[in-house]
Amino acid sequence: MTSNASPENLHDDLDRIALALDRLEQAATARDAALTELEALKARHRRLKDTVSNELQQLDLLLANLPQKAPDQADPS
Repeated sequence: MTSNASPENLHDDLDRIALALDRLEQAATARDAALTELEALKARHRRLKDTVSNELQQLDLLLANLPQKAPDQADPS
């Protein structure tokens, strides 16, 4: 601070600092919200991936247990 700083200049400087702090707090809050949303999406992705994997395993088991056609019973088409 210079020695010729007036109370008005000091007040303006403090206002600018307060506005800058407000912007930083808003940015931090937005970042926290984005990180929370990202974590929720990652968790949802894991659940969906597990569900699809389980369903594919069930489908594999069903297909493996289907009766096989004998070669002489093959479809003539």
